[in-house]
Amino acid sequence: MESVSTTTPLLPEISPEVADNSATAILVLSTVVAVAGSYAFGSAVGFSSPAQPGIVDDLGLTVAEYSLFGSILTIGAMVGALVSGKIADLLGRKGAMGLAELFTVVGWLAIAFSKNAWWLDIGRVLTGFGIGILSYVVPVYIAEITPKDLRGGFTAANQLLICCGTSITYLVGNILPWRLLALTGIIPCLVQLIGLFFIPESPRWLAKIGRWDGSKASLVCLRGKNANIFDEAAEIRDHTRTPEQVKDFGLVDLFQRKYAHSLIVGVGLMALQQFGGVNAIAYYASAIFSSAGFSYKVGTTAMAILQIPMTILGTLLIDKSGRRPLLLSLILQVSAAGTCLGCFSIGLSFLLQDFKLWDFSPFLALGGVLIFKGSFALGMGAIPWVIMSEIFPIHAKGLAGSLVNLVNWFGSWIVTYSFNFVAQWSSAGTFFVFASVCGLTMVFITKLVPETNGRTLEEIQVSIIS
Repeated sequence: MESVSTTTPLLPEISPEVADNSATAILVLSTVVAVAGSYAFGSAVGFSSPAQPGIVDDLGLTVAEYSLFGSILTIGAMVGALVSGKIADLLGRKGAMGLAELFTVVGWLAIAFSKNAWWLDIGRVLTGFGIGILSYVVPVYIAEITPKDLRGGFTAANQLLICCGTSITYLVGNILPWRLLALTGIIPCLVQLIGLFFIPESPRWLAKIGRWDGSKASLVCLRGKNANIFDEAAEIRDHTRTPEQVKDFGLVDLFQRKYAHSLIVGVGLMALQQFGGVNAIAYYASAIFSSAGFSYKVGTTAMAILQIPMTILGTLLIDKSGRRPLLLSLILQVSAAGTCLGCFSIGLSFLLQDFKLWDFSPFLALGGVLIFKGSFALGMGAIPWVIMSEIFPIHAKGLAGSLVNLVNWFGSWIVTYSFNFVAQWSSAGTFFVFASVCGLTMVFITKLVPETNGRTLEEIQVSIIS
């Protein structure tokens, strides 16, 4: 490992006329390989809804047993989230993605060949552990390899591929039996495992461990041989604290006052995202449609078709209007308001159904789910992960990212495990609570979420911590 120097690093003399913010082929390839993990994430989330009728019939699971199977993914993901930052710091971003996919593949195989509920649950936990790591490391890796002018859109591709994985799993799940559907979940895992051999490591992680030459080589690879990387490499070095400079940065250090704003934003966005009901709808869409008196195959197909173009639209808008303007205009006016309206409509549908006041209440439930999923895909799905990957300094990112990721998955577990039981008590009341949380999200974003668009990671972190 090279010794740390306080002088300006010696960099190749490169002509400054070549911009370093273009999307090179290797940058695009690296992003594609990374978001294959996002697709695997989406496949795992989307599996439980279309697979529910087949698994319940074949293995004779009760409501409680299937609720455990559906939600136990989040238990594995919580464990993966807890260690994700540490693994990404020790093995690198590529190493963490590779390890995650190995667990995910084994998990899918266990599900596909299971003969009872135990093997289903074991496979689901292993799959969850893998996606718990992926949910942290994929957006972090993309944020660390992309230029500031492209970072928002590229990082938002993480949510786009999660959405694609969920939607395509819904569609394919209406055709394939559940065991074959589980085997299709292995495909994106293999794509990423193979692709990792052809992409560079994060230059910021290489700088963090003191491998300055490797960091510069990675930047040259990502920006192109003729790109001017001098300023970017110098800024990374100036703002990177290596292991020799950071001794035993622990969880207690993370709760210093200077990190308070970053933690509140990161944790708050993830908690509000989950308690707004997104995974209750994602995991149990089939049951929701059936309970509302609507065909679950038609409902899940319509949901799958809608959310992909809405996520693409949100991805395209992120860097066009700037991340905070997007949050304020689209999440306040469309995304958060839309999810609030969607949950309210679903709750109203169940309320009307309980009192037998309207024969068309199933269509109101369908409309509510579509409004919710479309609005969520437009902004609230992608942006919390983008923000999380940007607001913590490199020396704190591992611990902070693990904590934020853990909060996200813990919230997901609470919602997905309790949903079937709470819905039996009051389906209408459950969705009215979700609607209230979505309304609270609008206030939180207005007051606390910072501007991050068009600034380097180092500039963002200095402004929010200082």
